[in-house]
Amino acid sequence: MTLTLHYHPLSSYCHKVLVALYELGTDFRTHHLDFSNPEVQEALKQLWPMCKMPVLVDDARGTNTAESSVIIEYVDTHYPGAEKLIPQDTDHALEVRKWDRIFDLYIQNEMQRIVGDSFRPDDAKDPFGVEQAKGTMLTAYGMLDAHLMGKEWVTGDSFTMADCAAVPALFYGSIMVPTTDFPNVTAYFERLIARPSVARVLSEAKPWFHLFPYLDRMPDRFK
Repeated sequence: MTLTLHYHPLSSYCHKVLVALYELGTDFRTHHLDFSNPEVQEALKQLWPMCKMPVLVDDARGTNTAESSVIIEYVDTHYPGAEKLIPQDTDHALEVRKWDRIFDLYIQNEMQRIVGDSFRPDDAKDPFGVEQAKGTMLTAYGMLDAHLMGKEWVTGDSFTMADCAAVPALFYGSIMVPTTDFPNVTAYFERLIARPSVARVLSEAKPWFHLFPYLDRMPDRFK
């Protein structure tokens, strides 16, 4: 076994990569990062100076790969599974990458902005920024709802990196900003959580959900 994923089971971007690894059937081990330990933070900085997870270490090829989308492309290229997560067709691949960015930038990052505000001291709260984030997420939901008409997965009939990105974006995102008014998004989310790779990731994260600051908003079926 040459691949080690440095991660935390509660992290949304780690969920994205884990879904991809399980979809590909990749042989890997995990290293659980405990950020309460300063030594762990320092060790992660040696792998990736930005000190963000996940990071994939490949002992066989002597590489450290950071950023969730890049990790997925790395594994899809060097340790491919039965189905490609980034299609060979150039135009299809561009569509996958576009939606991967939409999920990360306009739903997942904005969700994290809202959650992050809960950790701010009372005199440093950013209610205007939180409302901006909610507005961006609702715009993204609307785009996605229209786009999903007649589609099983984000870019068609095949499950791709874009769908991997959708998993944590919609799981955590719908807790913070519900998708109730977007029926195609809601139906798509149900298809996602029924997929074995996704169910496995959420099951593995379950013991850590008590650390999520908005646990009271999380649907009971996931607790």
